[in-house]
Amino acid sequence: MRVLLPDLPEFHALTRSDEHGVPGADFAFYSADHVPAGEAQGAVLWLARGETREKLLQTPGLQWVLTLTAGIDHVQPHLPEGVALYNASRLHDRAVAVHVVAGMLAAMRGLHRFRDAQHEGRWASSRLPSESGLHTLDGQRVVLWGYGHIGHIVEDLLAPFGAQVSGVRSKTPDTERDALLAGADWVVLLLPSTPQTRGIVNADVLGRLKPGAWLSNQGRGNLIVTGDLLAALNSGQLGGAVLDVTDPEPLPPEHPLWRQPNVLITPHIASTTTDLVQRGAGLTRDFLLTLQQGQEPQGRVTTGQTY
Repeated sequence: MRVLLPDLPEFHALTRSDEHGVPGADFAFYSADHVPAGEAQGAVLWLARGETREKLLQTPGLQWVLTLTAGIDHVQPHLPEGVALYNASRLHDRAVAVHVVAGMLAAMRGLHRFRDAQHEGRWASSRLPSESGLHTLDGQRVVLWGYGHIGHIVEDLLAPFGAQVSGVRSKTPDTERDALLAGADWVVLLLPSTPQTRGIVNADVLGRLKPGAWLSNQGRGNLIVTGDLLAALNSGQLGGAVLDVTDPEPLPPEHPLWRQPNVLITPHIASTTTDLVQRGAGLTRDFLLTLQQGQEPQGRVTTGQTY
């Protein structure tokens, strides 16, 4: 089995003959400016963009692709017919869930406002407690729109904080979904980007939320109509937003979202950890060993996959 891997030390370690390697596999390594010639049965995608990704997907003899991302919208439309696609959502689940909860806690405690005051050298503690705008998550109604692996971890992490958590899936009836959204203090988007979900949070949906509700997006930026989001923030319909993804992305320096006082923006790093590449190589090793044993690895993407 010949497999194309990223040209990184963590993946070169898979060639070792000890328990950390994959015996019997033939590896070739690609980089941004070099894709090995010849046939290969599999390709592992990590930070492979543009022309590099296209060349990898057109490798002769390709039978499967493992993308070390949770999202597949950058791969699936370009995948040749008959090539199996696997994702690595389990590689990112816990980090994204922690990022979700961290953003909620930061927003409820007003850390973004105090950081702004810090930059101004201002001691911002003169408000009466009733006027502080500070809260805990105790009793907050949180709707997780996209209730898969990440959503279940978020729910577990929120339990000690006393939040009331509900999940919305693709099979949730519209009337039930709308009722949950209307009563939510927080709406957390954990949806993939598909033709059905792009722009799913628009002026109509935002207008039906409880005034002052917060929106958190760790799914994809194009789930939200950005102009409608800005309008809801400016009108006060939304209390604020925590955004790890935006549309457009990256967000241009002059974009008005940067200047919104109750918006916390991170640059699509919810899944990032210092050991991410090492863990990705470990997941790749487990994936390949499972294939060698004639078993089906986790993460197979099926047509019409839901959330």
